[in-house]
Amino acid sequence: MADQSIIRITKEIGEIQKNSDLSLAVAFRDRDVRNVKAMIIGPHETPYEFGFFEFSFKFNKDYPRKSPAVTCTTTNGGRCRFNPNIYASGKVCLSILGTWRGEPGEEWSAAQGLESILISIQSLMSSNPYENEPGFENANEAADQTYQRDYVAKIRHESLRVSVIQKLEDFLGLSLAKDSPTTPTEYDPLTDSLDLDDSSIPWEPFKDLYKRRFLWYYDTYLEAIKQAKKEVKDGQGFVRMPFEGSSNSMDGTFNYTELEKRLQNIKIALNAELDKWATDGVSAKNKDTTVAVNLARQFDQIKESFKRDDIPHNLELENGNPFVWILTYFGRPMTNFDGGMFKIKLNFSPRFPDEQPRVKFLTAVFHHRVTSDGILCYIPNPNRCDDVKQHIEAILNALEEENPPYDPRTQVHPEAHRLYWGGAEGRKIYNRKLRRSVQRSMEDF
Repeated sequence: MADQSIIRITKEIGEIQKNSDLSLAVAFRDRDVRNVKAMIIGPHETPYEFGFFEFSFKFNKDYPRKSPAVTCTTTNGGRCRFNPNIYASGKVCLSILGTWRGEPGEEWSAAQGLESILISIQSLMSSNPYENEPGFENANEAADQTYQRDYVAKIRHESLRVSVIQKLEDFLGLSLAKDSPTTPTEYDPLTDSLDLDDSSIPWEPFKDLYKRRFLWYYDTYLEAIKQAKKEVKDGQGFVRMPFEGSSNSMDGTFNYTELEKRLQNIKIALNAELDKWATDGVSAKNKDTTVAVNLARQFDQIKESFKRDDIPHNLELENGNPFVWILTYFGRPMTNFDGGMFKIKLNFSPRFPDEQPRVKFLTAVFHHRVTSDGILCYIPNPNRCDDVKQHIEAILNALEEENPPYDPRTQVHPEAHRLYWGGAEGRKIYNRKLRRSVQRSMEDF
């Protein structure tokens, strides 16, 4: 008889992976469904905004009768308490997990699950986390208000430094020894065997997601730094909260000038990564690797479908490289893009689809789903990430969707986002700026 807890866990993971929530991600190793990694992207307009916070879930055989054990792993090596309810040790205090006393009815029940736990944790990442500390819920004296501002200030700094910058630097080989929380164990394939406990092997299922989302939110990170520099000075120490202890706190000093430089270096490294993809792609093409053959085949099929279906857009390979596609997008009539012509580059990794394509406008455009330097925020079908045609359809939909639902997680161009969602007057200004960029697009050809 199948293990009912494993069936339940697998079903819940699949549902999260298939839905369109841009702030949650989950993964597990094929051999170990009871040990799950999850990532929560910090909510908009909070000090956690667009930070990447990871958690480990360990499900026992009694799940869902009993809750899983949950540990936060984004703690700067056990040195950073990101919330009154998320300790530096990784402990997550929630009544539904049995790690904190709650009101009657707040305890765990089999009706709850992985997603409800993630949403509960995400709700802790509020605009005023100071009030999450028991006994401080209604603390609003002058001293408390000062503490609240100081707490938000240091969480914002450390969210950027630890959850974003430090992690991306690790992935890109840019880590500073003095700032690295741990020394990762290198995986030696010579020691690999069927009997090896793969929990000792570094496993980063969200590595590609980190990189793509960093490019989405880069402008927002820079804007946050610009604002923070008006509020704190480099070298200014963090203020310890009344509820923080020596081994369970967030200590340090502000240094936004350094963080800004590190963000810029990450961006440079990610751009260089695309050059390597292209170079490796040429080699893969010459060797007729599976990925190269697959991309070349899909390119031919999509190009033919454009002709067959009388789609006006054009598709070419850059220098005949199947890993670099150039899409020429002709604006749809009777829309703000009418009369425009834009070149869009799709870069593919030799590890596609495990690493998803990165899409960038080569022609400047002012759009709420396009960053200031052209990175497009689009959402492909999660069940068909290996189908490039689905990616292209998602790209066009992101540009042409007439009444998109408000979603702050797609804020990739702060100015355009504020104007687009800023009421009737803001929308008028947005439309004018978009139309001007459309008119200028013809001059770039």
